[in-house]
Order: sequence, then C-alpha cells, then structure tokens
Amino acid sequence: MAPLYINFNGEILAADSKLLTIANRGFKYGDGLFESMRLMKGQLKFAELHADRLQRGMKLLKIDGYSQMDTWFLKEKVEQLATRNKIKHGRLRLTVYRDAEGLYAPTQNKMGYCLEMQPMDEPRYFLNDKGLIMDVFTELPKPVNYLSNVKTCNSLPFVMAGLFKTQNRLDDIFLINHRGNLCEAGSSNIFVWYKSHLYTPALSEGCVEGVMRNIVIKLAKQSNIPFTEAEINPDILYEADEVFLTNAARGIQWVMGFGVKRYFNQLSKGLIGELNKL
Repeated sequence: MAPLYINFNGEILAADSKLLTIANRGFKYGDGLFESMRLMKGQLKFAELHADRLQRGMKLLKIDGYSQMDTWFLKEKVEQLATRNKIKHGRLRLTVYRDAEGLYAPTQNKMGYCLEMQPMDEPRYFLNDKGLIMDVFTELPKPVNYLSNVKTCNSLPFVMAGLFKTQNRLDDIFLINHRGNLCEAGSSNIFVWYKSHLYTPALSEGCVEGVMRNIVIKLAKQSNIPFTEAEINPDILYEADEVFLTNAARGIQWVMGFGVKRYFNQLSKGLIGELNKL
C-alpha cells in the first residue's frame, strides 16, 4: 500500500510525521472538535452540511477562524489531499483544535487543524450484509449540555463504551444519557421503527447532531414516513420492529439483534436506496 499523506495546517505531510508537541491542547485537554466525512468518486459528500456543523461547533467552543471553514475550504482541501493520495473513495477526519498555550484557560483562541484520509473500496453506500449485534452500555451515561451535540475531542465516554463492546464481543453499543434514555451508538445516531412509526433521540437528549441523521430525517419526511424526534426509553428495543444506525462514513447500518430480540431491515433497505440516489 502506498504511503498516505495528511494536511496539517495547510501543509501536505507524510501521515506518519511526528507533529504534535507536548503543549498541544488537543492532546492535553481534548480542546477541539472533529468532522467525520466521506469521499466518493473524488468528491466530498454533503460538504455544505459538514461545513455548517463544523462552523457552529467552533463558535460554541469559541475557536477563532470558523468563517474560514466553509464549504469551499472543505472541498478544496479534501480534493487536494485525495489527489495527493490517489484516492477516489475514502473516509476522512478533520480535527480542529485550539492552537494556544496556557493551562485550562488558553492564552488565545487560534485555530489549528489536521485532515486525514483512509481509502475505501465502495463508490456508494452499502447496507451491511450481516446485521449488528448490540447491547446497552450503562456504566458511563452521556451528560446533556450545550456541547453534547458537538463532536468534541473529549471522547472518553465513547472509548469506555468501545472497550465494553470489545470485551463483550459486540458489533456496536447503545449509549444512554444521564436520564437513562437512549442517546446514540458508539459512533452513530440511532433510529427505531416501532408500530409503523420512525423515532430517533431528540437533540435535547444529548446525541451528536449527525450529518447523516439529518439526511435520513429529510428522506423519511420526503417519503411520508411517520417520524418523531423523542425521548426514547431503552425498553423500546424489546418491542421495536427495526433498528438502524447512521453516520456520514457508512451511511445506514441495520441492527439484527439486541439480547434475544431480532429485527428486520426492510425500512433501512429502502432508505439506503434513496440515500444513494442523492
């Protein structure tokens, strides 16, 4: 495999370059946020939605330079890096951190960033052939506050959930919030099909405001599928007809089982077909 390159603050460098100092605030404090994105046929998918979410997140974290991170900037940097890496289809991560000194209180709010890319074979979204087996992670509920919807670099709840997933040989895990309601999955948003009605945790429940979440909500409304953003008790997983996850990298992934419960995937098949039409 050919060596990969990254974009570190505007400079194209080898992906294995040693770049961060011990003073980096992203390393020390998780002081930053990130975007997970998808490249298909050499083009960034849903660039406008990613730019909008990134800019709003930077404003909330009070990181300067958010106006620079617009749709044009994302497309240009992604296409430039894709050309250098000779990649047409791939997964991207853009990390933005506060480039400053100081302890908890930073000395300034300057922006730093790093864009990474990993190749993928798929030129479109595919529904997983084998459904996911999942369980609920209850050891570390996610708090609900004004940063809960942002993909911050403070990811310890997801790390601990990932360890739980690995130790229990699961494909993914459901996360709950501090009220005990369903919040999201390990790296995805959750949708539940129950009594011919589609539900997803409301943003007020603390889930990340996923780009693919917004796309699927739009597709559901266009298809006249009854839909509600709601507070969802995990007990609904015992009664639901279908459960699926969404994120920008994989699109839609259907869940096959929770405990002894098994689910269908008819709705998720239809939605991923509509997604690929976009």
